[in-house]
Amino acid sequence: MVKHHLFWPVSVLAVLLVFNFIYSPSFFSIQMKDGHLYGSLIDILNFGSPLILVAIGMTLVIATKGIDLSVGSVVAISGALSCLTISKSSDQNGVGVLLLSLAISLVLSLLLGLWNGFLVANAGIQPIIATLILMVAGRGIAQLITGGQIITITSSTYKYIGAGSLATLPFSIFLVAIVFAAAAVLTRKTALGLFIESVGCKPTASRLAGIRSRTVMLAVYMFCGICAGIAGLILSSNVSSADGNNAGLWYELDAILAVVIGGTSLNGGRFYLTGTLIGALIIQTLTTTIYMIGVPPEITLVVKAFVVLAVCLIQSEAFRQSIVTRWKSRHYPAEREVKSHVA
Repeated sequence: MVKHHLFWPVSVLAVLLVFNFIYSPSFFSIQMKDGHLYGSLIDILNFGSPLILVAIGMTLVIATKGIDLSVGSVVAISGALSCLTISKSSDQNGVGVLLLSLAISLVLSLLLGLWNGFLVANAGIQPIIATLILMVAGRGIAQLITGGQIITITSSTYKYIGAGSLATLPFSIFLVAIVFAAAAVLTRKTALGLFIESVGCKPTASRLAGIRSRTVMLAVYMFCGICAGIAGLILSSNVSSADGNNAGLWYELDAILAVVIGGTSLNGGRFYLTGTLIGALIIQTLTTTIYMIGVPPEITLVVKAFVVLAVCLIQSEAFRQSIVTRWKSRHYPAEREVKSHVA
């Protein structure tokens, strides 16, 4: 039970939820207003949706022993381009302009993912360097799209993506569910998941075995780009504006943390989508907890970093084993001497 890869992430999430309940008993209360559900738990799912999407894409990239540092910039570009397209229209509420803005943003996000995959798979550039290029340039591109200003729009149809509701729940939750289900089916019900893991473990051996390693890498980076693009649409539509400078800022780091907390190794190979989902919920719950208990904004990131570090240490089997060994050597020194004599 303890050795299951989901045990510690679920335990940490449960501890955070219990702490919130003790600190604020109304934390678990959910109310129905105007046909919509409201409450802290709903907010965690709603505001955590963009991070979950980015983390899902990052999981598959990391599974190939890669990394994508550009997802935050892709989030900013997607939201900026979509808002710019809508703002140029005479009818911002029109369905046609909405579909056009979504298509342009998602296609560009796909091409940006393809660019990262090309640099990694075909050009042979290390993933951290290849995606760092777009991480820096992409933020500049987003600011060029917005002209260095915050683009605001008044489209109720576009706002529905991030702030609308379906069956009393935020619409963004359903978007996450669709992407998660699609990724789970493609990676666990088809051979694609095995291809991804084999490329992450032994790319050369996979190629010699007949697996098109470059195609697999291109596919996962493109999927990661699409996930970041959808996250950008949710973020920008939720506030009906696009900020090329701050939108998606540090999302790449939170996504990587969510993947690692979920049990996926940065060394590539075996990956866990469900673990990533829980890891992203841990990060969003932690963020909500920090704001709820009134931690000063200037030290919020420091507190968050220490908590994440503690979570990672708790998950580390080597760290837990070293603690147990030291505790036994301190409290049972005679047992250690007996073992040394027997040896």
